Amino acid sequence: MARSLPPVQTISTGLVVAVVGFFSSFPIVLQGLAAMKASAAESASGLMMAAVAMGLAAVILSLWYKQPISVAWSTPGAALLAVSAPPAAGFSGAVGAFLCAGALTVLAGLWRPLGRLAAAIPTTLAQAMLGGVLLPLCIIPFKAAVELPWQALPVILTWFIAGRVNRLFAVPAAVIAAAIVVVLNVGDSSVRPELFVAAPVWTMPTFSVASAIGIGIPLFIVTMATQNIPGIAVMRSYGYSPNTGKLFSAVGGASILSAPFGAPATCLAAITAAMCSNEDSHPDPDQRYWSAVMAGVFYCIFGVFAVAITGFAAHADPLLMGTLTGIALIGVLANATFAALEVPAEREAAILTFAITASGITVFGLGAAVWGLAAGGIAYLVANRTR
Repeated sequence: MARSLPPVQTISTGLVVAVVGFFSSFPIVLQGLAAMKASAAESASGLMMAAVAMGLAAVILSLWYKQPISVAWSTPGAALLAVSAPPAAGFSGAVGAFLCAGALTVLAGLWRPLGRLAAAIPTTLAQAMLGGVLLPLCIIPFKAAVELPWQALPVILTWFIAGRVNRLFAVPAAVIAAAIVVVLNVGDSSVRPELFVAAPVWTMPTFSVASAIGIGIPLFIVTMATQNIPGIAVMRSYGYSPNTGKLFSAVGGASILSAPFGAPATCLAAITAAMCSNEDSHPDPDQRYWSAVMAGVFYCIFGVFAVAITGFAAHADPLLMGTLTGIALIGVLANATFAALEVPAEREAAILTFAITASGITVFGLGAAVWGLAAGGIAYLVANRTR
């Protein structure tokens, strides 16, 4: 029988999960929102609501199903936003695209053909698209090392050294190093934010076909292929039986509710799902869901103070924030590139997808990710038909 209070071990695990999940990727979320022309207040609201949405979703779903259902914001989705051209309508157009992606996720959970269609996208092409999205971001730290060596190099070295000790804490350690760099470089001016508690900012969405196709659909695809589907697979690998359709619809619903406040996408987690589901979470598999519950609680707490985090980040040089974003994504880029090239017969289509996506082109208002996936898909079908 489940306990009424969480075991102490799961509280500590939940805190570690929340620290890793939040501080390893919040710079990426801020970069994505900034690329979509969000104001400082809208960025703080988006970061806050993204954290609160995934926190509440993790708490509710884990308590309801008594399984360690770890929820996250879509880090690959935020990276996609960071390299995409903003909609003509500005941030309101981006919010409309966020809602479209959330609605498609709900539909994928309710209507099996759409879920199967998303799962049927070849893994090599999905990972190649993700790799193409990440490559321009992962180059930034090395540009910054040349242009801002006294700021970027300490952060990069901290990340590298901490990663040799514990990879999970490499990026949080780099965040601390960046904070020290910011304090040392602002001189006599104060870096204390005017506010410490965030307030949600409502953005009226603007819908357009261009933003739906150029941002909404790629956001849906990259989130499904790299977060939601792997998240389900991780839970199953630890012996749990998640209800796939209901979980997809639940995180899609969380995305819809939080999107008007600037949050890009809520999804199932993969890496932190493993942290909540393994034996280090708790010896008893029936008690491990408390780790996901407690992680959700800590996510909500971090989200409340998002305005202080964004206010502090505003004092950082954009290249320094780009450095944090890039080093946080290097491991993801390595995994995506490996997965994209794993099948020899599909490498040509994968490289085509990767190269076009990385080019950053925009044609007819549609971004490089759309064209990369389309071109790679055609090459994939032609190659299969030829074989």
